[in-house]
Amino acid sequence: MKIVVLDAATLGADLDLSPLKTLGEVIAYPATETAEIAERIADADVIVANKAKLGAENLSGARRLALIAEAATGYDNIDLAYCRARGVAVANVAGYSTDSVAQVTVATALYLYTHLRAYTAYVDSGAYSESRCFNRLEPVYHETAGKIWGIVGYGTIGARVAETARALGCHVIAYTRTPKNGVECLTLDEVCRSADIISVHTPLNEQTRALIGRRELALMKEGCVLVNEARGAVLDEAAVAEAVLQDRIAFGCDVYATEPFGATHPYHAILGRENVCLTPHMAWGAREARERCLSEIVENIRAFSAGVRRNRVD
Repeated sequence: MKIVVLDAATLGADLDLSPLKTLGEVIAYPATETAEIAERIADADVIVANKAKLGAENLSGARRLALIAEAATGYDNIDLAYCRARGVAVANVAGYSTDSVAQVTVATALYLYTHLRAYTAYVDSGAYSESRCFNRLEPVYHETAGKIWGIVGYGTIGARVAETARALGCHVIAYTRTPKNGVECLTLDEVCRSADIISVHTPLNEQTRALIGRRELALMKEGCVLVNEARGAVLDEAAVAEAVLQDRIAFGCDVYATEPFGATHPYHAILGRENVCLTPHMAWGAREARERCLSEIVENIRAFSAGVRRNRVD
């Protein structure tokens, strides 16, 4: 069996891919340009990919291809209809990054809610060393205890964030299409109006695209902390940038409609601001999470070879 890994660098340079080699011949490319895909997979039995776009334009020549092992939970980079028509199996990895994403979500929210950028900048600049006061308490920050944490998308990750938020003394409210037990479920408008911190964890689909836009942002409390750990396009990015520039909200984000985003992206205008924390799509990628991801990929391939359906999405 020939296994071709198209974008191994997305799993991290520190990750040992040798478990894949127990299954067959492995050729791993750090990254693959779209124009290179067809040639690289021409004689592949299995493709391992994360962000590489796979469809008729580059899969049609891969006559031996039997399985695409998605190295992530989302699989919108794969043309499932084409794969079904050709009899190519597709398997994803679910649940491996819950703890990692929840950890970064909470870290981002607390960083913003406590104004840590301003405090560390004060010390780093040398101003603290030159001051005659042992402390500094500006900008004013507040305790999370007794505040309201709103969660948009109450799946596995949202529920894990809720556990930590409650441990910090927050009351948790949620907006979710399917009401859940154990959490107060409200409309999106009610969540936006009520919450001091809002974190977004909903998948991207036609119902959630631009779910939070100018109207929803206008409902939020002044100074509300908004953190997006879902997909970039779940937010109206231009509207979010506008709200940040007007100092109406603080904003943390790890995902973008265009990745990486360039100079024309709305968020380019908010880089470096005190009320902003932008990270490079790293929330999913704690070492332990990536190890789990690789282990699941291996098990998906092994199961397919044995004729067992495992984590199949085709």
